Amino acid sequence: MKIGLFFGSFNPIHIGHLIIANTMATTTDLEQVWFVVSPQNPFKKTKSLLHEFDRLDMVERAIADNSRLKATNIEFSMPKPSYTIDTLTRLSEKYPQHTFRLIMGEDNLEQFANWKNYDKILEYYGLYVYQRPRVIESPFKTHANVRIVEAPLLDISATFIRESIRANRSIRYMVPEVVEEMIERKKFYV
Repeated sequence: MKIGLFFGSFNPIHIGHLIIANTMATTTDLEQVWFVVSPQNPFKKTKSLLHEFDRLDMVERAIADNSRLKATNIEFSMPKPSYTIDTLTRLSEKYPQHTFRLIMGEDNLEQFANWKNYDKILEYYGLYVYQRPRVIESPFKTHANVRIVEAPLLDISATFIRESIRANRSIRYMVPEVVEEMIERKKFYV
């Protein structure tokens, strides 16, 4: 099976994430998209990061009705911070019957050369890149193992959602209803 890996903090998962994952699963040759919930992104601060199991739970609830989307906690048992190449290697060892592709936003191409073993990611896995607003051109866009995928441009962020919660503003329609209920019930991000 050809599987797209969508890495992120998902703090919280929102409709932008879900639309991208569904678009990748339904308009490309990817048979499934797996959400790789990252315990700690090496490029992000962890101050407002919910516990990894809470974020995994929100992802699982958000995608429960879509058999093409899965969630994985593969990075939870790996050294932190986890690097994409290490996770790709671990998944390939654990699931040798699958081929994996990395899903990323076009905005990440700008810094991609700074990633650990970025050349190996390109060579052995390849990228499925969705467009993002306000992007600087990148030489990676024309690489043979980079596929640009047309997807809806949604300028929504988990940061905006967290700030809305702290300001007591509605997050309705920005996150799935089950995620909104969980955030309210557990008083996340307040």
